[in-house]
Amino acid sequence: MDRHKYSAISHQGSRYCNPFSVEKMEEFITLLQLTPEARVLDIGAGKAELLIRLVERYQVTALGVDFSSPSLQEAHEQAAARLPQGMLELQECDASLFRAAPETFDLAICLGASEIYGGFKGTLERLSQYVRPGGQVFVGDGYWKQEPAPEYLAAIGASREELLTHAENVTAGVTLGLIPLYTLVCSDDEWDRYEWSHLLTMERYARQHPDDPDVPALLARRRAWRDISLRWGRDTLGFGLYLFQK
Repeated sequence: MDRHKYSAISHQGSRYCNPFSVEKMEEFITLLQLTPEARVLDIGAGKAELLIRLVERYQVTALGVDFSSPSLQEAHEQAAARLPQGMLELQECDASLFRAAPETFDLAICLGASEIYGGFKGTLERLSQYVRPGGQVFVGDGYWKQEPAPEYLAAIGASREELLTHAENVTAGVTLGLIPLYTLVCSDDEWDRYEWSHLLTMERYARQHPDDPDVPALLARRRAWRDISLRWGRDTLGFGLYLFQK
């Protein structure tokens, strides 16, 4: 089963491909206070909705990096329809291999893709290299709301060390010399909407595409995640947005 296909189906109708409400994302966009001269980098840009909104709001120039996927194709279509030519560049490549000159961006972003750099700390370290002094680093990542049960870790194929706590995420930035500016965490209601909208979308896709040979695997994966989330994940896994200044 193509993981890009699974993600594209699950995130149909989702603008930002993370659990946060549009209102909270708009709050963060306002907090960034960018100028038209700013340059913005997004690693793992996906649909690039955040970059598109930043260009619309602040008239910045932006670069998004991600694998070629249905989400990135949607990003190309949205950018062409909504933005002046030349304001947003979308680079299709393995983001882990992407390199930029040091201190060339005013804002560097990575939302929900910290595995590219080995976790939250590695992501902060890499992005901070690309940001000029006084610039901002904006990362969205998971965190442990409570100590994860061994059964939960086994079910999702993860280790305790893959995530930190919310407080440890903030401290990770401080340790690197970054200044914490703001953070928001996803509410239970936002998580529920995110998880159940994925399930609803997948169940409806399966009914509408009975001849798709991937349907059994798609449903099995989504239904297994449903049960894991209800049993352990809802009380254990959080997601936060973290804004630092260099």
